[in-house]
Amino acid sequence: MSGGILVIVEGAGEGGNAGISRASLETVAYAQSLGGPLKLILPGAASPAQADALAALAVDEVLLADFAYPAGGVAGYDGDGYVAVLAEAIQRLAPDQVFLAHSYGARDFAPRLAARLNLTLVSDCIGQEGQGDAVAYLRQVFLGRAQARVKVAGAGPRLVSVQAGVARLEDLRRGAAPAPVSRSTLAMPAAPRVVAQAPIREGERSVDLSQARIIVAVGRGIKTQENIALAKKLADLLGAELAASRAVCDEGWLPIERQVGSSGQTVAPALYIAIGISGAVQHLVGMKTSETIVAINKDANAPIFKVADYGIVGDLFQVVPALIAALEGA
Repeated sequence: MSGGILVIVEGAGEGGNAGISRASLETVAYAQSLGGPLKLILPGAASPAQADALAALAVDEVLLADFAYPAGGVAGYDGDGYVAVLAEAIQRLAPDQVFLAHSYGARDFAPRLAARLNLTLVSDCIGQEGQGDAVAYLRQVFLGRAQARVKVAGAGPRLVSVQAGVARLEDLRRGAAPAPVSRSTLAMPAAPRVVAQAPIREGERSVDLSQARIIVAVGRGIKTQENIALAKKLADLLGAELAASRAVCDEGWLPIERQVGSSGQTVAPALYIAIGISGAVQHLVGMKTSETIVAINKDANAPIFKVADYGIVGDLFQVVPALIAALEGA
């Protein structure tokens, strides 16, 4: 390869996107927007569906890099295996930039990968400026109140994790013909040091809001826990997930897993409806990259309107029932 971009792709188990994580596909879309040679690498055992899904994208090559321990392969995630196969590929391909989604898995293996290769890791980026050695990566700091421009000194690939929602899934380009796919398996020298368990779920209602295409979120303006049923009815009619600001979760009206913001989840759905949310910066940092934002608030000066595509200034207890009635009538 020598130059160009390498994107580390993560699997997502069963479900949509043929077992490829939405955040990884958004990262591929971001890399495509930059132009130039682009290769993808999926560490671990890849299914045929995953291989086909990646090969269908507008990329130059797809690398499936598995690893095996002396006693056999490992089912699921293994940080040591990921680091080993990714380090080998990066050294061999010598890309200019290596992108990966800023996921929970990446937070485990990316720092170890950077240490293995003596690279600088620039994490949770929202974009970049400049070209070549002059490129600067943009990061949100102070809970989104400011942006930092980070330049990496020295030689070697730049290892960069990309925040969810920086690119839209709808902008992901498919290739005119399937990209070539290569498979390799790296022999690990010893038994695995860590055995991964199934992902922990806090409860049966646990939800990954980052995968939702439509979100209806409620804030302090909903007034009481009983009134959340109004937003829930709107969400059900839209096939949306229900979310909340920190104030609602702090009151215990909705579980913490449904909180959006700097201390909750970062989301970028196709449609985000904010009901009774004033728009504190801690909340905005978690949702302002949504494709379309609709805000409903009786305060015309609420900060949420600064990021909204459509704003409705009015009493939510009048506006939301009207929306529900219109949807039921349709």
